[in-house]
Amino acid sequence: MTDSAVKPSLIIRQYNSLTPYEDRFLEMKALTEQRNENTPDELWILQHHDVLTQGQAGKPEHILMASSIPVVQTDRGGQVTWHGPGQLVAYFMFDLNRLGWNVRTLVSYAENLMIELVKKYGIEAYAKPDAPGVYVNERKIGSLGFKIRKGRSYHGLALNIDCDLSGFHTINPCGYAGLEMVRIQDLVENYPKFENLCVDMIATLQNSGYFKEVRVEQR
Repeated sequence: MTDSAVKPSLIIRQYNSLTPYEDRFLEMKALTEQRNENTPDELWILQHHDVLTQGQAGKPEHILMASSIPVVQTDRGGQVTWHGPGQLVAYFMFDLNRLGWNVRTLVSYAENLMIELVKKYGIEAYAKPDAPGVYVNERKIGSLGFKIRKGRSYHGLALNIDCDLSGFHTINPCGYAGLEMVRIQDLVENYPKFENLCVDMIATLQNSGYFKEVRVEQR
């Protein structure tokens, strides 16, 4: 646990309308490059317009067919994935050195955050040591990919709520051929919406003990 004298502040942005991937990508990259040891950490919770994002080492053959969905080259780890309406995305602009975390700590925190979010609604999810992300009965419900620059993270996680899965059908999700994706909607009758999960995620961060204060901004 972070010593109380050096605990950072956290700003959480909740976007209540769809937001373009490229805009947020450029903004979080700039924030990470410009921040200093006193800059508060930030977490952005949002949904994107339809987009395929290709990881830094992404192989073009994992995009299986041409479609109307734009493809954006990005600098996170991992292969190609899809984002769009009905999928909760959370971006972590954290100073890992200040938190006393390493990359594995961050990945485990993001995976456990998704596991706890869906557990509240009766879904038993789990992480895999050999394939980052969160799974339910071998189907993937949550993905993640980060970029670390000078000990500071950006990019983050994506949790499928009630999105149209057809975007995933145009790719090998995260580079795994035949990987089946699943949504919260497929597993729970009265499933939580994006707004419900935002409330849950914000409460989890507020009660995490890692931050001296958590400020929430609605966008």
